[in-house]
Amino acid sequence: QVQLVESGGGLVQVGGSLRLSCAASGSIFSINAAAWYRQAPGKQRELVARISGAGSTDYADSVKGRFTISRDNAKNTVYLQMNSLRPEDTAVYYCNLEVMLHGGAWYDDYWGQGTQVTVSS
Repeated sequence: QVQLVESGGGLVQVGGSLRLSCAASGSIFSINAAAWYRQAPGKQRELVARISGAGSTDYADSVKGRFTISRDNAKNTVYLQMNSLRPEDTAVYYCNLEVMLHGGAWYDDYWGQGTQVTVSS
């Protein structure tokens, strides 16, 4: 009923930038909080950035000052602008949205398929 399509990942050199997008489609009534997570090989998935329904943001300490999460409610899309990328940012990045469907009464979690970000030194 809800599809999340991520885009924008790729290979970038140290110090470069990428912008990830997560576009939601389907029978969407409302999107509450949204977040980006990442998972590097052999590591647990970790929260990178989160934006509330009201627009307040939180970031992992490791990305503060370098990454910016934002949203376009009209487009049901969430973004992650990543600047000053480092090799340790290499991971698969996943978006996570809290979505209420038309006719629904609560928010459910939906995940994107993941997009690979590789930072080469």
